[in-house]
Amino acid sequence: MKLFCSYLRSRVRSIAAYLLFLLIFSAGFVLYRLPVEAVLYPAFLCGLAGACFILGDFLRVRRRHRRLAELAQRTAGMMEDFPEAKSIDDGDYQAIIESLREEVRTLETALETRVRDTEEYYTVWAHQIKTPIAAMRLTLQNEDSPLSRKLSADLLRIEQYVEMVLTYLRLDSPTSDYVFASCAVDGVVRQAVAKFAPEFIDRKLRMEFTPTGATVVTDEKWLAFVVEQVLSNALKYTRVGGIKIYPKAPGLLCIEDTGIGIAPEDLPRIFEKGYTGCNGRRDKQASGIGLYLCRRVCDNLGVGISVTSQVGAGTVVTLDLRQENGRKE
Repeated sequence: MKLFCSYLRSRVRSIAAYLLFLLIFSAGFVLYRLPVEAVLYPAFLCGLAGACFILGDFLRVRRRHRRLAELAQRTAGMMEDFPEAKSIDDGDYQAIIESLREEVRTLETALETRVRDTEEYYTVWAHQIKTPIAAMRLTLQNEDSPLSRKLSADLLRIEQYVEMVLTYLRLDSPTSDYVFASCAVDGVVRQAVAKFAPEFIDRKLRMEFTPTGATVVTDEKWLAFVVEQVLSNALKYTRVGGIKIYPKAPGLLCIEDTGIGIAPEDLPRIFEKGYTGCNGRRDKQASGIGLYLCRRVCDNLGVGISVTSQVGAGTVVTLDLRQENGRKE
């Protein structure tokens, strides 16, 4: 009904012209004192024929409208088989649409090329910078002093930032880097803790780990990335006390710190890309990427991740490793 009302509004000039001509003929017959019925009867027949014409024309317009509505659901690149142009305006509009589609295709090609070149550049950069990092780590292995431990901790941060770059580049890659297999959760945790051991020692922070004994089907490398990122954040904002890693329940791994905590208004947004919150604004060096990457990787692994925190008391990050979560294929 709405479409029919719109159609009538589009034909209002033609209908008004018909009524105007009818009025003119009727006025002429009246002025010449001729029987008005002589014009009313032909007017009725013309009106009936016009109604049939309008009905047929409306059905044609409705078919075109439905076809265009179907095309509107497609992307610009898939818009094909337009209805036949019935007027000069239709032809002009279709020419404009085709021109815009061609422009979109050109822009998409240019954007894809630019994104691909950027990804290739940063991928090469990330792999090249690993060489001097490995060389510096070998040099520091032969020393054991407060300075060397501090440098080792800073070097570990640099390695993490490089891994974050590679992870960010791989997130939307059409080729999957995930290899799922049975994996011991305790082995992943111990490997991550071992990387940060010098920092725990240098800053005199406690590390308490309660083995879970759990084995899950996941990608060990990517799960280790998440655990290491969470540990890195915990260390970053913990000044005294320490960090505990323990199973809250079968399949639930908790990483708890005694750090500065997260403000309640920040908690709902901590997994947003680029969101740093109050702590990040004070730190000045936070990127707001770490937890965003953790969430994206966890989504791909089928691992749940949640955070509870209290300002001044610490933060608890819970990883839900239960297999019923499923994973993104």
